Amino acid sequence: MPTCPLCASDDAAFYHRDARREYHQCRRCALVFVPPAFRLGPEEERAVYDQHENSPEDPGYRRFLSRLADPLRERLAPDARGLDFGAGPGPTLSVMFEEAGHPMAVYDPFYAPEASVLEAEYDFITATEVVEHLFAPGAELARLAQRLRPGGWLGLMTKRATDREAFARWHYILDPTHVAFFSETTFRWLADDLGMSVEFPAADVVLLQKP
Repeated sequence: MPTCPLCASDDAAFYHRDARREYHQCRRCALVFVPPAFRLGPEEERAVYDQHENSPEDPGYRRFLSRLADPLRERLAPDARGLDFGAGPGPTLSVMFEEAGHPMAVYDPFYAPEASVLEAEYDFITATEVVEHLFAPGAELARLAQRLRPGGWLGLMTKRATDREAFARWHYILDPTHVAFFSETTFRWLADDLGMSVEFPAADVVLLQKP
């Protein structure tokens, strides 16, 4: 069985198979993940992302992002400094926070790969529709948590897995760049592992706070 990319456990079981790939579930943290043999290469992955047409000028996209932005802004002090991790080809959430008075940095491995921003400290970090793409979510999320100041927030947006029957019919698994599927159980495991508290303000939003 493949190793879990979140908690590094070797205790994973077959979960589902479709026409293109297999999915396994970790018995320790409950993450459902795609084994490495079924992942896209960097060029194929980039080609999918290049098709995205996200823009700050799109009011529908702003409404979508507000599901994370609104509850997170309610918890931030004035002038809190943030990082939007995985900003994509059309950074928008960072613009929304800057409009609300929060200075922002952005990082994306394909579109804004300035690694120095990952060495700074932040009052909050956002990752919208990102964690499901990560090949090594355990290492990446731990690194982000380390960049938070005490009391800082990690705001994540991703659709949550529920049960095996629903998973088999789920549109979310049709995207070939989606390789890690979190449930509420998985996020509670993650919060405990990182020593953070966790809140679920919306069906696809998770807020973790550093002590």
